[in-house]
Order: sequence, then C-alpha cells, then structure tokens
Amino acid sequence: MTDLNISYAMVQQQIDKACKDSQRLRQDVQLLAVSKTHPAAQIEALYQLGQRQFGENYVQEAVDKINQLQDLDIEWHFIGHVQRNKTKILAQYFDWVHGVDRLIIAERLSQQRSQDQAPLNICLQVNIDAQDSKDGCQPDEVANLVEAISRLPHLRLRGLMIIPAPGNHQAFVEAKHLFQEVKAQHASPEDWDTLSMGMSGDLEYAVAAGSTMVRIGTALFGQRDYTSKTEV
Repeated sequence: MTDLNISYAMVQQQIDKACKDSQRLRQDVQLLAVSKTHPAAQIEALYQLGQRQFGENYVQEAVDKINQLQDLDIEWHFIGHVQRNKTKILAQYFDWVHGVDRLIIAERLSQQRSQDQAPLNICLQVNIDAQDSKDGCQPDEVANLVEAISRLPHLRLRGLMIIPAPGNHQAFVEAKHLFQEVKAQHASPEDWDTLSMGMSGDLEYAVAAGSTMVRIGTALFGQRDYTSKTEV
C-alpha cells in the first residue's frame, strides 16, 4: 500500500469520525482534495482510489494539469483569489470557483462562460472574522451580492467559502448562521447547498458546525513545495 493510499484512508476515516461525533450523515460532507503544487501523477493516483473533486490555487499550474488529465472525469475547483485578468481562463476550464468576493468578478465569469458549458458553480468567499491578510467580502455584504449574482446567467450560486484565522473555531459557527440566514431570505433553496470550510488541521470543528465541503491538501499529499512557484 502506498503512502497516498494510507493518507487517503486516514483522511476519510477522520471525516467519518467527525460526522459520527456531530451526528451528521457522511454523504453530506464532501472531500475536496487540494492538489496545488503537486504533480498531475499524484492527482491521477488519487483519482484511481476514487477521488473526483480536486482544488487548485494557481491558474496556469491548474490549466496544465487539466489538460494533462482531460481524459479523467475530474470536477475541478478553483479555490484561490480570483483576479480580473484570469476570469476568462477560469470560466473556460473550471467547474467551480470558490473565491468570488465582488460582483464584477461574477459578472465577468458569467459573460465569459460558454453557453455550451454547464453553468459555473460559484461560492462567495467571506472574510468571516475580518482578517487584514485575507480576501473575501464582509458578512454584511453577502445578501446584496447573492441577490445580484443570482440574476446572472451561466452561473449557479452554491454557497459560501471561508478561511478563518487559525484556531478561531467560533468562525465556523458564525459562517453556518450566515449561510442559513441567506438561504432563508435571499438564495435559491435548491441551489444554495454548499458551505466550503475546514482544512487539514480543523476539519472536525468545521464539520461539527455544518461544513458540507472540507478542503484537504497536506494531510493527503504531504507538505507542498513552493520553491519553483512564481505565479501569483
């Protein structure tokens, strides 16, 4: 058994336990494998173990991998900060974009998504605990953004994505409350189904608070190598 087999099994067991401890159904929490800086060969190996959802942060690196692995039935998620000059590529290549925090970005993604493609799934990134170093809209901006983005063609607004400060587990609870409030008052109930939060070090707290998608990289693939990374 390879190291990847072992780490994949351990992460699945960790999610299983988190769901059991919080009395949630396992099928209600999806695993997004964050493969940034890791080669296409490792993505393919994890795919062979049954993983289908992969997240990338760097546009050109991701496009290279998507092209290499185009014969595989992978659902590609972009989870980095969305720059205006990269929206055309994201609209063309990805199934999901998690880092939307401005209406202009959503408008560009909608305009640049081909009518031949399925609607692009969108999550709003929310700076839930007002970190100066983090991107994302403010919680009090979410309702207006949801109402505006919901009217755009070629997009399917699915929910929220948050990256709280390390150790701020209360932020997960606050994000869940915001998610539920928006769903009740502003969002389309049949589409508003995704709360993307929780990573390798805090997934238990995120699942307990209501996360529907945990983003796991290091626990699956090991430490990332940034030595040759120049893209921003």
